[in-house]
Amino acid sequence: MKFPLAAVAIAIGGLAVPAAAQQAVPQQAQAASQPQPSAKAQAAILALQTAVKAHDTANIPAKLAAAQAVASTPADRYWIAQLQLQAAVANSNFPAAQQALDAIAGTNVLPASRLAELYTGLGGNYLKAKQYDQAVSAFEKASSLAPTDADSVLLVAQARLDQGRKAEAAAAMQRALQISKAAGQKPSEDIYRNAVALAYEANLPGSIGLAREWLTAYPSDEAWRNSVAIYRNLNHGDPDNIIDVMRLAQLTNAMQTDTDYEIYASKTVDQGNFAEAKAAIDAGIAAGKLKATNPEVKQFIAATKGKVPTAAELAAAEKGAVAPNAFLRVGDRYYAAGDYTKATALYREALSKGVDSNLANLRIGEALARAGDKAGATAAFNAVGGSRSDLGKFWLLYLQTHG
Repeated sequence: MKFPLAAVAIAIGGLAVPAAAQQAVPQQAQAASQPQPSAKAQAAILALQTAVKAHDTANIPAKLAAAQAVASTPADRYWIAQLQLQAAVANSNFPAAQQALDAIAGTNVLPASRLAELYTGLGGNYLKAKQYDQAVSAFEKASSLAPTDADSVLLVAQARLDQGRKAEAAAAMQRALQISKAAGQKPSEDIYRNAVALAYEANLPGSIGLAREWLTAYPSDEAWRNSVAIYRNLNHGDPDNIIDVMRLAQLTNAMQTDTDYEIYASKTVDQGNFAEAKAAIDAGIAAGKLKATNPEVKQFIAATKGKVPTAAELAAAEKGAVAPNAFLRVGDRYYAAGDYTKATALYREALSKGVDSNLANLRIGEALARAGDKAGATAAFNAVGGSRSDLGKFWLLYLQTHG
């Protein structure tokens, strides 16, 4: 039976845009604490200011040239550039605004934090005009001026997302996460959600690690559902891997659809673990995801009917186990029966007889986790490596958030 991919229900939302980026480039307040223009340039600067305030576009170029001709101090150049900026913004001339802003930065009059706000505002204008590369350039300048503030990097992500360049947007989102954490701040869940969604949709290798970061910070049902679904879609793996994923999904309320329960039942039926398959079907019906009248569900019910082993049958299977894998399978049947102590013992026997150590340790950890032995389960999951390493880490997160 072939099943579709697990549903990943993360909606990439619009990123939080700082107020400075939602409006035109902010103007400078002419506070008394700011440097005053020189006596030589004051009259020319005032004349330029009058023309800018009056939107006298015909005379601004001449007034600007006259002011620049007499400018002799950083304060003079600052006020001239600030007026240029106001004139450029009033005319929606963003390249001119950028030139003026670069000139303001060159005077070293404003603190870096204020310049960052101005570049953020400029980037916001470019973003609104759908001039994405120019927006990114402005936001990157803002970020270089305020390296501990993640907002401008989030705006880089927004611009690249609007462009359809999801891989670059994902990289920017991850950089924003790193900046926030380095500054001792906890990123919002929206940032994690968007970072994971973008990384997954861009097929980036770090999406599983990001999903675990999301879970670590915000272990919500939504985070579990999406993180488990992403892992499943990127790691189809062998039947044992799928069973281990579905066990985790059931424990974390991450079973989303009828298909999830059918996958779980299908793989356990294939391994002759009829008790676990029946439990999966029963849970799906109880959750309202499956209907007993559905033809496929009827097939699973028929496949498991009368085949759930009794205690005597389990004991006989245990006694008859010889091959390493047989101990693993009998352990699975004890796990399905809720006898986690016996399951652990048989998984350990399988490990000692040469079953893949990563699979055996994963199963040992699962049984100990269900038995309430958090320390033992932690040790077992920490011993899981290879292709099952990521799944072992998800189980460790389960212990931390549910244990």
